[in-house]
Amino acid sequence: MHEHGHGYISDKSKYQSRLRRIEGQVRGVQRMVEEENYCIDVLTQISAIRSSLQGVALALLDDHLNHCVRNAVDSNGNELEEKLAEVSEAIARLVR
Repeated sequence: MHEHGHGYISDKSKYQSRLRRIEGQVRGVQRMVEEENYCIDVLTQISAIRSSLQGVALALLDDHLNHCVRNAVDSNGNELEEKLAEVSEAIARLVR
């Protein structure tokens, strides 16, 4: 692990709450399929889940930039290049 901790730790309970809500949405979609709900309604819920997950991902990315990358900048060490590469790769994964 990194010696500075993770940027999201101060908001850990907020992230856990958001992820539990998303988990509930996924269970709701499973129920909708089990109950053979209208396909457009199922797709609408899937779209909402995807949007919620993207919101969590963007918030985590923001925390990473404002904590991990900022710490790397402040330390003037070799870690900065590593953190910038991580951010670039994370952004690339998010936009695929």
